[in-house]
Amino acid sequence: MYENYYGFKERPFQLSPDPRFFFASNHHQRAMSYLQYGLDQGEGFIVITGPIGTGKTTLARNLLNNISDSKIVAAQLVTTKLNPEELLELVISEFNIHCEGSSKAELLQAIEKFLRSLHQQGKRALLLVDEAQNLPVETVEELRMLSNFQMDNKPLIQSFLLGQEELKGIIQAPTMEQFRQRIIASAHLKPLKIEEVKEYIIHRLQQAGCTKENVFSESAFNLIHEKTLGVPRKINIFVDRLLLFGFLEELSIINDEAINEVAVEMEVELTGSMNNQTLESNEPSNAQGVINAPEKVENIREVLREIEEILETSIKQKIKMARYVDKLLKHKNRLYAETNFEEKS
Repeated sequence: MYENYYGFKERPFQLSPDPRFFFASNHHQRAMSYLQYGLDQGEGFIVITGPIGTGKTTLARNLLNNISDSKIVAAQLVTTKLNPEELLELVISEFNIHCEGSSKAELLQAIEKFLRSLHQQGKRALLLVDEAQNLPVETVEELRMLSNFQMDNKPLIQSFLLGQEELKGIIQAPTMEQFRQRIIASAHLKPLKIEEVKEYIIHRLQQAGCTKENVFSESAFNLIHEKTLGVPRKINIFVDRLLLFGFLEELSIINDEAINEVAVEMEVELTGSMNNQTLESNEPSNAQGVINAPEKVENIREVLREIEEILETSIKQKIKMARYVDKLLKHKNRLYAETNFEEKS
């Protein structure tokens, strides 16, 4: 796509969490330090919360990627609304534990046998639970019960919970007092500040092998912060679209004008829909009645205007995509011609 145009080795703003692109803002660095502290302690729960898109999963992936201790056997769960038995089944699956039965007692026996086997090898288990706000209270309590598996006064498994802000409410429930007493550290991620947005974007561009000095104008970063509110996932989506726009428009530098235009385009795409207006009448429905009712005619006109706007936006997008395909084909043909020339030479 735009990688060659801007001199990237890969797309710098992909949505999939990649530890290579981890950016350590003040909040993220504190959270990472707490996770590392938990690893060093080898016991207790670490809880990391934050709004949607603030980088919790990337944080978890970065931790897993940087675990240098071969004595730690780690697994990551991305949860849905699991009951305690389903949680145990998922733990068994992620750790590849052999279990002959399916009752809760048999699941627990299989997990305990596995954990004791790790301990005999000088190892211990780490469980990272992502999207933990989806877990019911009784399932979070089941995680605490797993921490009761101990040998030599040391837990055989340790759990880190990462989730949206609703996780706080679960943990603060009156019945969760025993769980709260085992939390040794917690951190809350926040959106990036204005200055951090600039550092975040430049960091990802550099990680992608950017060869251009200035891809964005200096004022662009403040405007990107305004449009995305500093949420990393929103920044990734928005800046990826900006780079595609810059490529299609052959912009050497992405400025405020380009940012505002893309913001309007994306707003229409995400929110542009016909109003849910209903044509109500106490009289029997018939074509003549609809045509003669002024208010209904105005409603229809409004709907048609919105349809026209949506179609116009769609046509513009298709024109831009056609231009992009044309550029891509020309680029491929140029590479093909150069390759043939080198082979003949």
